[in-house]
Amino acid sequence: MPARMLRVIAVSAALAIVVGTGVAWGKIRSFESGINHISPIALGDGGEDGAIDVLLVGMDSRTDAHGNPLSEEELATLRAGDDISTNTDTIILVRIPNNGKSATAISIPRDSYVEAPGVGKMKINGVYGSVHLEKLTELVEQDGMDQAQAEPQANEAGREALIKTVANLTGVTVDHYAEIGLLGFALITDALGGVNVCLKDAVYEPLSGADFPVGWQKLDGPQALSFVRQRHDLPRGDLDRVTRQQAVMASLAHDVISSKTLSSPSTLNSLQEAVQRSVVLSDGWDIMDFAEQLQKLAAGNVAFATIPILEEAGWSDDGMQSVVRVDPTHVKEWVASLLQEQHEGKTEELAYVPSKTTVDVVNDTDINGLASAVSQVLTNKGFTPGTTGNNESRHVTGSQVQAVKADDVGAQAVSKELGGLPIVEDASVAPGSVRVVLAGDYTGPGSGLDGSDPTLATVDPAAVGSADSTESDPAPSPILTAGSNDPECVN
Repeated sequence: MPARMLRVIAVSAALAIVVGTGVAWGKIRSFESGINHISPIALGDGGEDGAIDVLLVGMDSRTDAHGNPLSEEELATLRAGDDISTNTDTIILVRIPNNGKSATAISIPRDSYVEAPGVGKMKINGVYGSVHLEKLTELVEQDGMDQAQAEPQANEAGREALIKTVANLTGVTVDHYAEIGLLGFALITDALGGVNVCLKDAVYEPLSGADFPVGWQKLDGPQALSFVRQRHDLPRGDLDRVTRQQAVMASLAHDVISSKTLSSPSTLNSLQEAVQRSVVLSDGWDIMDFAEQLQKLAAGNVAFATIPILEEAGWSDDGMQSVVRVDPTHVKEWVASLLQEQHEGKTEELAYVPSKTTVDVVNDTDINGLASAVSQVLTNKGFTPGTTGNNESRHVTGSQVQAVKADDVGAQAVSKELGGLPIVEDASVAPGSVRVVLAGDYTGPGSGLDGSDPTLATVDPAAVGSADSTESDPAPSPILTAGSNDPECVN
């Protein structure tokens, strides 16, 4: 399940704080010694600039990191049931730089329909389990091996297949692998004193146990697990769940990186116990070098993003499964561009999310309801709605986005969503806001002239999200950061 990958960020950041607060290196060694290390698999050895790429995997498992079944009490607390699963329901690729600038965590939705090398096309969360089962069957039924002895080899085969699949999709060679199950996320969250989250609306969803009021609140471990596991009754289903995972990780990473949380011996001991029981790491990590690298990051940010998608409610090639459609070529290009921005330290661009920009929309045409329709399109894309109405000031000769500065990041984002409208500087526009002026030449989203139904602009956001995603224009990914500000509120 989701946020467990926060673990490596939390653990990693934890180790960095340990170093920064003067805790002895021996403590770090003992921290690491009880973690379950797996034998080396198909991994890289770091980039030329010293950056490392870590694959964080959240398992929908009912065991701890050492294969011990969870107790009935733990299963009940986690609302996990007793189903046995090897699905990897959270997959995040993290680039940790060597230059002290922002790290980047890239989420891959669990239903992404991808090509698994040597396996074929399938949902990415099933790659591990499919190869694991195939290998286990081969070893037990064909080779006559005892299942307990075969299990580690089957796990290794599943992990290696997932690593190769992520590399094939993103173009990034994985250097380290980290895995955690349901219990681990709850334990680590509790060890860190809970997590602060913010909801746009109150939610009640019995399947996951999510029952939370609107606004800011602090969740304990089991509550946080319900928060990140919910995907029913959300506007965008699993994609909104990914956003929740990122919000939780951003909040925890910020707390760990920016505070003295881990200078407390009791907190550190609790975290050590949680990690040692719940985390699996690939062997071969130099913990000293890793902690030193993370120490450089302590003054920086962690940016969280999701790969671009083509269709969030698509179908597999055989028409049998509902999947998230992605374009592998575009994903590779997008990942390369994002990581280059990280390397260049473009933190302002990385930190931008649409909700930071308030958008006023005015209608300079005689088309009734055009401003409201376009405003709704932008609201569905995550921008904060401002005022709408007819243009009562000077008329314009062409549709445009007005902002206090032409290089305003929010204005650029709005322009892109509306088909590349020109940006015009206007000192009367307040900072943090933009004004969209729609003239008779406007044919973009919400106009009814872009090939879509204009009535979609006033219906459920999930419907608009699906309608606006086309095979040629993968949906952009909002980015959250674990910087000095609180993460954005989420669905």
